[in-house]
Amino acid sequence: MPFTVSEAVVRRTEHWFVRRGTPIMIEGYGFVDHVLPRMLPSLVFAALAGLAWLVPLRSAGSGAWFLLGGVAVTTLAVWRVVTACVRRLPRFSRTTAVAVLVAYAAMPVAVPLLQLAVDGTVTAPGGRVVGLLGFVIFFATVFVATLLGTTYGFGTLLRRAVRHSVFDLRNSVHLLGRALPALLFVTLFLFFTGELWQAMNHLAWWRVLLVVVLFGAITVLAAAARLRDEIGRVEQDLSLPTLSAACQGTPLDGVPVQRLAPDGQLPALPLTARQERNLLLMLASRQLVQAAVVGLALFTFFIALGLLVVTPETAEQWIGEKPETSVLLPAVPVAMLRNATLLAGFGSMYFAVTSMTDADHRQQFFAPIIDEIERILTVHAVYVVVRETAPAPPAGGDSR
Repeated sequence: MPFTVSEAVVRRTEHWFVRRGTPIMIEGYGFVDHVLPRMLPSLVFAALAGLAWLVPLRSAGSGAWFLLGGVAVTTLAVWRVVTACVRRLPRFSRTTAVAVLVAYAAMPVAVPLLQLAVDGTVTAPGGRVVGLLGFVIFFATVFVATLLGTTYGFGTLLRRAVRHSVFDLRNSVHLLGRALPALLFVTLFLFFTGELWQAMNHLAWWRVLLVVVLFGAITVLAAAARLRDEIGRVEQDLSLPTLSAACQGTPLDGVPVQRLAPDGQLPALPLTARQERNLLLMLASRQLVQAAVVGLALFTFFIALGLLVVTPETAEQWIGEKPETSVLLPAVPVAMLRNATLLAGFGSMYFAVTSMTDADHRQQFFAPIIDEIERILTVHAVYVVVRETAPAPPAGGDSR
């Protein structure tokens, strides 16, 4: 008797991928069937929020604020309703998809026209063009950002990374106790380098931030190299015990994997480039947020150390002139803030890379992330086989 599963199991497994920020692991992942339905809450929110421009705050007095509040409450209520509906992962027909896109594309034109009708005044042609162009840019930016974020599950990945960082903060003594000594050994002596203080006193903040971004890019490149190795290792170990352990607690729990892999192991399933990018985003977001926790601790330590050790006379001697002071913190030299930021960024990069390469650090900080990726890859291998046995879903609707 052939083995089959229901379409509901397949759909719940796809939802399981979405909740973990890896929606591209869904087979046949496309814009109309998967991305646009999940974009709908953000598009509805942006469209309704655009109606706030119709409220004449300057001319209507206090009543306009009540009207603006009504628009805000309505926007949030509709957004919540649409979000609740989208959690069922509906699938749009082509007609529905076209209607949603046309309605959203019409908003940048409809809102200025409605505003003109409400105000009842004639605006100069140049002002109308500028206003229309601003709305087009705003709605286009929202659409592109929502498209990329939804396609790769960036919002979910960021929430999960922050949640894990909160857990790390609860165990901050362990995390920082393991990470800070080695990082301070690498960076502490650089903090007391006069040449570095001279450079930081004149270096603009945007340049310092670009250096920190460069450190982050190096972390992502290191994560990409490690991810490729881990994927290759998982593809070689799709045995029955591994499959059964990975499927526990998922919608595929209880599926007889021994019937899916009669030879004792599933064949390796190569990932697409988009799927690898999705896993890379998952790994990079977790590593960057974890590194940010360590970087914040390093920054705080260097500021405290500088205030205790580096007197204004010492700072002036190192810099060669009276140091520039911070606008927000007049008692703190700007060179100290930039120096602490630079070394915290470098220390965070060093921590992230070391946690992926050093055996001891890897077990403590990197293994939990890799274990989650390995589980997703293993569940995906079972899901692909199970999906082929499920009946085809009805076109243009939710199969459940």
